[in-house]
Amino acid sequence: MLEEGKIIIFTAPSGSGKTTLAKYALSRFPELSFSVSATTRKPRPNEENGKDYYFVEPEVFKDLILKNEMFEYQEVYTDQFYGTLNSEIKRIWNSGKVALFDIDVKGAYGIEQSKLKNVLTIYIKTSSLEILRNRLIERASDSEESIEQRIQRASNELEYLKYFDYVITNDRLDLAKKMVSLLIEDFLAH
Repeated sequence: MLEEGKIIIFTAPSGSGKTTLAKYALSRFPELSFSVSATTRKPRPNEENGKDYYFVEPEVFKDLILKNEMFEYQEVYTDQFYGTLNSEIKRIWNSGKVALFDIDVKGAYGIEQSKLKNVLTIYIKTSSLEILRNRLIERASDSEESIEQRIQRASNELEYLKYFDYVITNDRLDLAKKMVSLLIEDFLAH
């Protein structure tokens, strides 16, 4: 296990606004540094390798797991992995910063259950699955089949919200940003 620094985790079903709120937190708090996740999925338009994600082939990802080079990981769909490299966390902590994660619910749950100290977990959700479905449709980056998979997954992921430190319903972005600011200010002060 790595020597411990602070970690802030944003987690949510896809389309709930966690990335928007994570980017807001990064712009508001200079002591935070974004933890770039590794994934086996293909890049979306405008995503950059090493900035948005480390894009790797499934075989490479599986090899990283075998070599214990992953801080956390999940197989979200068959051969579609997401995870955090130990080297990424070391890079952030060695720079004296707080690692900010924008990760899936099961990955966040795994970290939450590991009983690490100095971790703040924030679960972002919408007030209904219908609002979530509309956001995914408006995002226009997924097929209809993929959207339905994400809605089914979101329904299951709602069962996990009780395990996280705070739950923010993101139906009003301005209010959600205020809540994020207050939680992070308090966490950084202690």
